[in-house]
Amino acid sequence: MAKTVDDLRNEIRVAVGRFEREASAAFTKEELAAVSEAVDAGVGAAGRPGKAEMRAGIRERVDGLADPDEETETQPFRKADLEAIAAAVGQA
Repeated sequence: MAKTVDDLRNEIRVAVGRFEREASAAFTKEELAAVSEAVDAGVGAAGRPGKAEMRAGIRERVDGLADPDEETETQPFRKADLEAIAAAVGQA
């Protein structure tokens, strides 16, 4: 059976040392920061950027993701994006 978006988000959460969620939920700012660190997107704890900036950094660092632009950086990750991110953090 194919993984759902929620399954992929939880797989990524576990890979970066965060907790799985039972309910469907987009990534929190802290979870995005953990993913950013895992893919070496250069996000430090001090002066942490906003969600859009962290998503853009993740998109720049993970192969297979569309380059960030005004439309994509404000949107949550799509299923194909999550699959590429899960593969990237699973290798880290």
